[in-house]
Amino acid sequence: MAQVHPTAVVHPDARLHESVQVGPYSVIGPQVTIGEGSRVGPHVVIEGRTTIGARNRIFQFASIGADPQDLKYAGEDTELTLGDDNQVREFVTLHKGTVGGGGATRIGHGTLLMANSHVAHDCIVGNGCRIGNGSALAGHVEMEDHVIISGLAAVHQFTRLGRFSFISGGAMVTMDIPPYATAQGDRAELVGLNTVGLERGGYSKEQIERVKEAHRILFRSKLGLQEALARLRAELAGHPEVDHLVSFIAQSKRGLTR
Repeated sequence: MAQVHPTAVVHPDARLHESVQVGPYSVIGPQVTIGEGSRVGPHVVIEGRTTIGARNRIFQFASIGADPQDLKYAGEDTELTLGDDNQVREFVTLHKGTVGGGGATRIGHGTLLMANSHVAHDCIVGNGCRIGNGSALAGHVEMEDHVIISGLAAVHQFTRLGRFSFISGGAMVTMDIPPYATAQGDRAELVGLNTVGLERGGYSKEQIERVKEAHRILFRSKLGLQEALARLRAELAGHPEVDHLVSFIAQSKRGLTR
């Protein structure tokens, strides 16, 4: 059986792997599933239809799977899923989805959610992301893989953050951030490329040079957006890092941070 502290309250219908550890005074609801090797610290509340994968570490006072802060929510059976190898630090809040947003909030693998950060209803967070202390994602935000959000930043609802983008501390993000870009300020603007992140992510010098050239065409050539995209398709198509950038921009609905 799971190692549950005597003061913790775990509903008999909750499904915990035998290797799970639950600390003092934590509360785990009936629809919760927790996978192999995960550790739940003291004073944690996990509720709703919440599925937590393997080897996660959840620190004290985190709240996971609570009802969304959406006035349209009327108790529907929605869910939250958390993948493997994540860290959920102190006072983090992760809310389940809404019917209008697809019914699920999803967080991938290997992500660090630092103290006091918030992931709202219907957000999709990729793998290997970092969400800094006191930062917040409003509802329906989509983060691709390996995005870093520094402390005290906020992301507007329905905004998308491209892979390997970097959001500086205190930034207020109201429009989509393209892949590989660094953004800062209120309201956030692009200030360069996250070349350090690309190097750490295993991108070759040739790939990084192509990303630099793509950003130069998009943001420094004085071409209109559709003209710039057409030029990228003509000159750099077939390279996955550029193809993904073009696809991300073409699908933008909120508009692109420039």
